[in-house]
Amino acid sequence: MILKTHTVKQGMPDASQKYRPYPQIAIPDRTWPSKVIDKAPIWCSVDLRDGNQSLVNPMGHDRKARMFQLLLDMGFKEIEIGFPSASQTDFDFARWCVEEGGVPADVSLQVLVQCRPELITRTFEALEGATKPIIHFYNSTSELQRRVVFGKDVAGIKQIAVDAAKMIMDMAAKAANRDNGGYRFEYSPESFTGTELEVALEICNAVIAEVKPTAENKLILNLPSTVEMATPNIYADQIEWMCRNIDNRENVLISLHPHNDRGTGIAATELGLMAGADRVEGTLFGNGERTGNVDIVTLALNMFTQGVDPELDCSDIERIKAVYEYSNEMVIPERHPYVGELVYTAFSGSHQDAINKGMKAIKTANHPVWEVPYLPIDPQDVGRTYEAIIRINSQSGKGGIAYILQEDYGINLPRNLQIEFREDIQRITDEEGKELPSKKIYERFIERYVDQTGARLKFVDHHTYPAGTDQKGIRVVAAEITDNGETKRIEGKGTGPIDGFVNALSTYLGIDLSVQDYSEHSLQHGSNAAAIAYVEMAHAGGKLFGAGINTNIVTASLEAIVSAANRVLDEQKKA
Repeated sequence: MILKTHTVKQGMPDASQKYRPYPQIAIPDRTWPSKVIDKAPIWCSVDLRDGNQSLVNPMGHDRKARMFQLLLDMGFKEIEIGFPSASQTDFDFARWCVEEGGVPADVSLQVLVQCRPELITRTFEALEGATKPIIHFYNSTSELQRRVVFGKDVAGIKQIAVDAAKMIMDMAAKAANRDNGGYRFEYSPESFTGTELEVALEICNAVIAEVKPTAENKLILNLPSTVEMATPNIYADQIEWMCRNIDNRENVLISLHPHNDRGTGIAATELGLMAGADRVEGTLFGNGERTGNVDIVTLALNMFTQGVDPELDCSDIERIKAVYEYSNEMVIPERHPYVGELVYTAFSGSHQDAINKGMKAIKTANHPVWEVPYLPIDPQDVGRTYEAIIRINSQSGKGGIAYILQEDYGINLPRNLQIEFREDIQRITDEEGKELPSKKIYERFIERYVDQTGARLKFVDHHTYPAGTDQKGIRVVAAEITDNGETKRIEGKGTGPIDGFVNALSTYLGIDLSVQDYSEHSLQHGSNAAAIAYVEMAHAGGKLFGAGINTNIVTASLEAIVSAANRVLDEQKKA
């Protein structure tokens, strides 16, 4: 066989020269690395605006309404519902939210608007009658956009923001008597992370001076990572620097709006909160332009797993997923944190064994702390079940198989039987090249150890009686079995039914059989519950297990002996 050689292209190393590293932020006394997140931020969903504008097929009214209701049910107190001055569709939906959306009194509707007079006027029309809505105005401030897109200097960009702030404040003052509780205000220097910090500060302070926020009506200052350009620590430095230097900080809510272009939106947000931010804008599961906005569900559950109440209800994550997929017409990947189909699943044998032992330990523990290997969260806390934690493929070990049989069917395999049965399952998964569902594993166990369709021997009945006065403690076991369908009566002696029946079978078959291990347990609760018995039988060629299930535990035990004997006979045939 001749292997072709391939010349490695050098294009990427050459092309890397056209990119520049992001400058570091000079904060030698930064404090955020020693901080922790100990409370939930104010959450604002932008699914109906940022999320919607990024969709191949933007949401119609029904899809929007379903998403809106989900966000209310989850407990969002601030929801950006669209850009009503940009389209009639968004305007109509804003009016529907105000008039028919059933918005609780403690929830603020938020709308986005550019710093243009005609758009601001239309925005106020869309919000008439809303309770404490948020007017979110923005303009791009980055050096690149000032130079390439707008052709304006810093003074020109600042004036755009200040003029918009003045108009919004004037209109809000005139409209206040016609609305419920007045208006709230949010300003975003779009592309903040591409803006020189001194420039961003100058523009933001000018807006603050115009808005004049108070303790009763704080200004939301949103500092977006519109395009993620650097490592999360740099975003944290930018946030801490702004928190230190912004005017009237006590009456300003610093808000984060990260995107995920470098794949670190979650980390950037968490570090930004450590750096002093008060609020987060994001979307469910990170939908948004390009690689998406920051994923609020993952953020919330990250906090949850650190013992912090996220103040969002993610207890029915399957419903959240279903509405997300319906409204966005997108599918959540199988490995997506906390919600993906496979995130609570282990295929690796060692992982399965550790999970199995961890689940057993936590059931008997007398403390409430969740501690299970490979499971950072209890699946039940988000409405998932334990059924899919372990799935069986060719990499699976005995622990995983044992866990499935125990959890789904109440079958608690002895350790040596786990090893033996695992080899059988391994062979099947190797042959089929795919995982085995729980039902198939159970059916295989019953087929191999209990029903044994086509097996030579079947147990029918038995009775015992004393062997005689000269054999104290010894009983005779008289049993009825079938051998290839023909009824046979056999007898043996022993200290009890198991011992005597093994003696009877050994004599009948001419094989030296002896019980090495025996265990049994109930499969359900109650006096009429079925029991399962396991017998490890030694013979000349080694050891093999049998199992029996019956409402009578003695009968189950004798059926297990017959099961083991059948497997010994099968081994002899193969030899």
